[in-house]
Amino acid sequence: MQSLLGPSLKLKFAWRSSESSTLAAFSPSKVAPFTRSLSTSQHSALRRSYLYVPAASDRMLAKSLSFGIPPDVVIYDLEDSVPPSAQDKINARRRLCNFLQSVPPNEVSFAERIAVRVNDVTTPFFEADMSEVLKSPAVGTLVLPKINSTEDLDHVSRTIHQHSTSSCAPRIVASIESARSVWNLRDIVQWKSKFGAQKGGQLEALLACFASEDYCADTSVVRTTSRQELLFVRSQIVIAAKASGLEAIDMVCIDYKDSGYLRDECEDARRLGFTGKQVIHPAQVETVNAAFLPTEKEILRAANIIHQMDAAYLSEKGAFGLDVEDGGREMIDAPMLKQAKNTIRLAQAAGLDIPKVS
Repeated sequence: MQSLLGPSLKLKFAWRSSESSTLAAFSPSKVAPFTRSLSTSQHSALRRSYLYVPAASDRMLAKSLSFGIPPDVVIYDLEDSVPPSAQDKINARRRLCNFLQSVPPNEVSFAERIAVRVNDVTTPFFEADMSEVLKSPAVGTLVLPKINSTEDLDHVSRTIHQHSTSSCAPRIVASIESARSVWNLRDIVQWKSKFGAQKGGQLEALLACFASEDYCADTSVVRTTSRQELLFVRSQIVIAAKASGLEAIDMVCIDYKDSGYLRDECEDARRLGFTGKQVIHPAQVETVNAAFLPTEKEILRAANIIHQMDAAYLSEKGAFGLDVEDGGREMIDAPMLKQAKNTIRLAQAAGLDIPKVS
């Protein structure tokens, strides 16, 4: 595989699961060749599916250990899936912390697969959420809702610095949910902790308006199945994230029973440049994980481009014509070579087989 990259590489949550397994469901597994698989290669850090699990009941937390098809990231939620009363928030936090203490020590190495969404920085629950969650070595990612500015991230970072007991701070994932946060995107994606990444955390991903409902409420946008009204903001999030080397995770598909619509949303998100998608039901994971991997056809095309561009370079040419299915020829040059390499890297990260071409 390395030779291919040779010379030219300079809402409401309602879900149930009946299958049983162990916390090993969180750990990556080998992907069979050319299957647009659900699991993640043991050597990769693919984060395609972010599944929300309510911390509101022991039953739902227990079921998070029995996914037949494991998501790449499990987000235990203390925010919107928990009723807003103070007692309910306290109970959910205590319930989640007790649950996290049950994570076997040998599974802590997969902490990057376990995330917690705390209540937002303006609530009276934020400090206590952070203080308790940061005690758990099982949590590798913090999902921060309603991040509107760098000041919000500074607050988060100070809290991490104050309460973290780990030698390395968790990943920070910021949720973009308002007109103000979109307006401040450039500053948000360029934010760095004053305490350094290891002590104060590092921003690694943007979430596109969880379910988009908060953003729609804030902007008076009317949500439709066409998603046209959200095209601008979703595109802005992708561009800002990619400009700063961050992951861009698309909004939730709230109709968790319509697999066809979910597939369409995933394909749309991938075309826009998103690297993954938030999900609210285990049944959505298979479709999401498969949608954010290249197809067999895309991998073969990429392998052909890399091979033929290497040959073109040896002939002192910077471009070549690639035969296409309809009998035509497509001009391939450096930008398409870069896209092909990205495809091969993603396929390799997922453990997919890369065909030999000649």
